[in-house]
Amino acid sequence: MADASPDAEVTLAEGLATTRSIRRYTDEPVSEADLAKILYLATRAPSGSNRQPTRFVVLRDSPVARTAREVLSDGAREMWAQKSNRGEFLAIDTDSPTGRMIRTMDDYVGSFAEVPIVVLICLERYRAPVVSEGASVYPAVQNLLLGARSCGLGAALTMFHRQREPELRELLAIPDHVLVAATVTIGHPRGRHGPVRRKPLGDVVFEGYWGARAEWAIDPSGTRFTGGPAGPRGARNPT
Repeated sequence: MADASPDAEVTLAEGLATTRSIRRYTDEPVSEADLAKILYLATRAPSGSNRQPTRFVVLRDSPVARTAREVLSDGAREMWAQKSNRGEFLAIDTDSPTGRMIRTMDDYVGSFAEVPIVVLICLERYRAPVVSEGASVYPAVQNLLLGARSCGLGAALTMFHRQREPELRELLAIPDHVLVAATVTIGHPRGRHGPVRRKPLGDVVFEGYWGARAEWAIDPSGTRFTGGPAGPRGARNPT
């Protein structure tokens, strides 16, 4: 599937198949019209009992927003340093796909405070925390990512707020009963979207019980995969 030009409308299927995490942005500002469209689409997501508990704290250029972005930036650098300094990361070939990802992440966290838009996606709880509450907020996160794609923009989902959450809550007056579920950055891509590489369907789709091959789960012709040839690995065939 070819990547659409930035100005072209993409179909839903194209968007689902080509939306990747974009962590490098140009200096071009995100228009308020695009931002409003993205958030409108995010609010169309389903939620439990249609309670619509998702809230969005948008950080742009106000003094408080700039301070919050610096706080998030500090947390991003700390979290990434903890992960990238592990032994398995240090041994990776810098020219490999994972090595290129590491360089992208280094650039991302190093410039986090300057990304065009940061959105904290929150859940306004109406009861004590439960395991299932993510079902009422993460559909909105995915809608936001796809909404950005529909505007020719890029976005990336992170959890960097976790490193500095108490400070952010105080700074942004986020009530105690509100869950900060995700941090998303948005901007004009420095790079492009395109067909993403994932594991073959045969590796991840089972029929009837765990490990049973689903014979009908066949990837479209021309699909490119992550790490190795297509086909099931270790799947059990009941016949």
